[in-house]
Amino acid sequence: MIALAFAAGFAVQMVRLPPLIGFLAAGFALNAMGFERSPALDTIANLGVTLLLFTIGLKLDIRSMLRPEIWGSATLHIIGSSLALSAVLFVLKLTGLAMATELGWTAMVILGFALSFSSTVFAVKVLEDRSEIGSLYGRIAIGILVMQDVFAVIFLTATTGSPPSPWALGLIVLWPAARWMRAMLDRVGHGDLQVLYGAFLSLVVGYSLFEAVGVKGDLGALIVGMLLASHPSTAGLAKSLFHLKELFLVGFFLSVGLGALPDVPMLVMALVLILLLPLKSGLYYLVLMRFKLRTRTGALSTLALTNYSEFGLIVVAVAATSGWLSADWLVVLSLAVAGSFVLAAPLNAASERFYGRFKGTLARWESSALIDADQPIVIEQVDAVVLGLGQIGSGAYLRLTEGHHMKVLGIDNNSDKLAPHLAAKRNVMQGDAVDSDFWNKLILSDSVKLVLLAMPGHAGNVHALQQLKHRAFSGHIAAIVSYPEEVKILRELGANTVVHVYDEAGTAFADDALAALKL
Repeated sequence: MIALAFAAGFAVQMVRLPPLIGFLAAGFALNAMGFERSPALDTIANLGVTLLLFTIGLKLDIRSMLRPEIWGSATLHIIGSSLALSAVLFVLKLTGLAMATELGWTAMVILGFALSFSSTVFAVKVLEDRSEIGSLYGRIAIGILVMQDVFAVIFLTATTGSPPSPWALGLIVLWPAARWMRAMLDRVGHGDLQVLYGAFLSLVVGYSLFEAVGVKGDLGALIVGMLLASHPSTAGLAKSLFHLKELFLVGFFLSVGLGALPDVPMLVMALVLILLLPLKSGLYYLVLMRFKLRTRTGALSTLALTNYSEFGLIVVAVAATSGWLSADWLVVLSLAVAGSFVLAAPLNAASERFYGRFKGTLARWESSALIDADQPIVIEQVDAVVLGLGQIGSGAYLRLTEGHHMKVLGIDNNSDKLAPHLAAKRNVMQGDAVDSDFWNKLILSDSVKLVLLAMPGHAGNVHALQQLKHRAFSGHIAAIVSYPEEVKILRELGANTVVHVYDEAGTAFADDALAALKL
């Protein structure tokens, strides 16, 4: 399994597609070779999903879930999508297509509900690969997915006949207990103990504790992560769990492919469901645009959510156990989920090109009055601009302002990174430099002589550099890279200065040490 997953993932990456497509293909290949899902693989897959939801929670502000563009769009979409997809299944039943003929009204509504969910695993992987979880469209997409998780828990509780235990009310003590959990996070350091503490919080306090009182464990891991989200050390905790989570998630994608081998009617029905994805996507876009988002925000959020979900498989499994659906539908939905991933991965990889091509058509639904978080940015009366306010960008901002007394504007798409700067009354603002509309609506005055590209994702810095050159910016452009091979790319695109962060850190460290020695 490991050998084939690696080979397939590597082959897919060579053609510039996400490795998860290769992992799915490896699962189906293993299935055809006679392998079966095992309890060990299911455990690994569940660990991956639980750690994924925990790390999502670490990056979420609970207050953001109360924004109307999140809870409102999630509610409207799940109702509209469930009804629309149920109606399509009814039409398919009338035409006598494949397995649709056996469906009753209850089965059609349940299938419509199951198909209305989007995959948290897939969407977060796409956003992480693009370094855009903190962007406005990324936060909206993740918020909608969290709301869908809540709807799924309500459905499962109502249909399984096993409501949460009365002891579930005791979970409210986690709110004050979060203070001690955050305090412990300060004391565990940044090594192995931090990884183990993260596993303890997600798998024991989150998953196991919630399961013990009859609440879905995955949701528990998400909630515990959200309770810690305001702590400054959560970024380090998420980073320490990153590779562990990535490894376990391979098991999840393999398990989808290992679900079952289909027959011809199942393949036909799965193909029909995949062809219904544009209907689901169109509903997402129309609902999102009702909440005064810009065209790009609505379009990219929609693309990240254009897939079917592993939660849909859980809903269908419960329905099959209760006798409302044939167990064959679980195989059909597994194929539809896998197929939606295969189609959505290259679509998201080319999301900017897709948006650029269809921007004119999509823009007709844009409101004339946009929400504050989605307003364009005007840059004037500053000497330098820092794009990206992580540790390096923030350090550069302070050096330019305090060391060189320059007027500097800092920009980042993550409100959490902006918070300490705003508290210190520094000149910063929220904006997404990967957003092509950001550049289209940008007013960049002649006073700006220096732009520092300090975003964490190489693709984001490349995009910003291309946009600056397209606008014939005559000032000095400096950029950071994490890998040596990225230096040449940015220099060829026109960057005046390219800094390899690890090499430069080592050089500065040695110079400072020698300077101190001479003193």
